[in-house]
Amino acid sequence: MGRQQDASVMTIEGEIIATPAIAAAPVDAASQITPLRDEAEWRAQFAGLRVAIVHYWLVGPGGGENVVKTMLRIFPQAVVHTLVADPDYSRTIVPDERLRTSFLQKIPGASRFHRSLLPVAPMALENLDLDGYDLIISSESGPAKGIMPPLNAVHVCYCHSPMRYLWDQYHHYRRDASALKRLVLSITVPRLRLWDVGSALRVDRFVANSRYVASRIARYYRRPAEVIYPPVEVDDFATSPEVDDYYLITGRHVSYKRVDLAIAACNRLGRRLVITGKGPETAALRKLAGPTIEFVGQCSFAELKRYYARARAFLMPGEEDFGIAPVEAMASGRPVIAYASGGATETVVPGLSGLHFAEQSVDSLVAAIEAFERDEAGFDAAAIRTHALSFSRERFLDSFARFVAAALAARGTAAGTFR
Repeated sequence: MGRQQDASVMTIEGEIIATPAIAAAPVDAASQITPLRDEAEWRAQFAGLRVAIVHYWLVGPGGGENVVKTMLRIFPQAVVHTLVADPDYSRTIVPDERLRTSFLQKIPGASRFHRSLLPVAPMALENLDLDGYDLIISSESGPAKGIMPPLNAVHVCYCHSPMRYLWDQYHHYRRDASALKRLVLSITVPRLRLWDVGSALRVDRFVANSRYVASRIARYYRRPAEVIYPPVEVDDFATSPEVDDYYLITGRHVSYKRVDLAIAACNRLGRRLVITGKGPETAALRKLAGPTIEFVGQCSFAELKRYYARARAFLMPGEEDFGIAPVEAMASGRPVIAYASGGATETVVPGLSGLHFAEQSVDSLVAAIEAFERDEAGFDAAAIRTHALSFSRERFLDSFARFVAAALAARGTAAGTFR
């Protein structure tokens, strides 16, 4: 029998988060229960629009790239503009004839060291030619919103995160950098912060991928943002009648994911931990691992689905803006043990789909795992999966399309009028 959800931790798509200085529009409760429209209906409604989607770079798969790919389902006519692209990857998102890159693409190897080009990204973005578009959608995590929109275009920014290395994660990135990189950061970041805040004024309406990100948009840009959770391909995952005796953590091995905490906790408890993926921290993490820790590397999608479905629980010791992987785990019917910060406070419902731990420490995670094991039988796989379905691609498309239609209607664009 599944647990009852605590209403105090439920999240509502469409909630506006603003600073006290900026009045936010009230949420229309009726809109929360409006039946979903089919994406074909939205395509027909937007068919006459000239649309540009601006994404920071298209060099490999990630959550932001999946959002762009999903947006193209309702805006198939859109031209995608980006700073740099790896053609082998970008063609999986958009055909060459509908892709435009900045002058940075001409730099040899730009797609490999794209992050190093951040100091010149403002110039490159402002030189993108966006004349003639009715609607511009910027997909922001790396710089994207800083384009120069035409006067009559509607500019909507779907913000995955204000740039972490400029704002709340600046000191974290600086600590991990070499002496030369620290010097470069000290020189370039203050100027980039000024540009980042100024470029937020070029956005007509912000969308945040979580309430956590909306609060950061309000903090750094002093702008309200509507919350629309990103699409998760929940239908690609399924529950399993059999569960194995291991915990699971997936994703790139980078410091903010805190894979080291999961390893240390499972070392102490003698619990089996399966770690998928790889990254710059892999070698260091292997040195921490005891005999119960298993690194399986990059997995096929079929293998990943099997790992999700048969895990005792998914561990999320890092802070994420939203966090796709825990939703995939829940779509597989598995509980999530998550650090109580960021997107996990919105996607993981204590007692229903997992539990939270309060501190990013080994002691706190160990206590959470022990608490989970004491009450493991109380979690119901079907109820967990049902909760995950609220983050589906279909719900994202409908929510985002309604948001765009309202933004267009507010500017008097005919295509923005609901039929």
